[in-house]
Amino acid sequence: MSQVTKRALEQSLKNLLLKKPLNKITITDITEDCGINRMTFYYHFQDIYDLVEWVCYEDAKKALENKKTHDTWQQGLTQLLYAVRDNKPFIINVYNCVDIGQVEKYLKPLTDDLVLGVVEEESANVNVHEEDKKFIAQVYSYCFVGIMLDWIKDDMREKPEDLVERLALVLDGDIGSALARFNLSK
Repeated sequence: MSQVTKRALEQSLKNLLLKKPLNKITITDITEDCGINRMTFYYHFQDIYDLVEWVCYEDAKKALENKKTHDTWQQGLTQLLYAVRDNKPFIINVYNCVDIGQVEKYLKPLTDDLVLGVVEEESANVNVHEEDKKFIAQVYSYCFVGIMLDWIKDDMREKPEDLVERLALVLDGDIGSALARFNLSK
């Protein structure tokens, strides 16, 4: 039942975002729209921004499912960009109404998960400290988040496939090279 309630709150938030900016939406607006009481909202989320974060994470988790390997990361990132574009009113409204640091906070866990899967796979035969693997993933994650933020700012005009293809050309082989430089066996 908990997921059903969370999904109802998500849908109400998305409905309301079509009508007004995020910073003008109240918890009362959301709970009235989906027909639950305020305490039920607070049982699931601390505030509206907690709900926004959950929505972003859930949408991305679905987009990235089984797409976190060296061979599938491009597919995963493309699907993630399509998920962002499919929720354009929601994303643009959030982007315009909250601090850019908060938007980064929403996007970073999504890209961290994608990149860490690739780094883990690439490091299978390389002796590298866990903190170094996490650092490499973090660097690439910041790159992905920056690219996504610019893409959102530019109204998501570029096709996700084209953006990911260009990014892949820049990054081709770089994770393996970075891991080799951190290799403890040298």
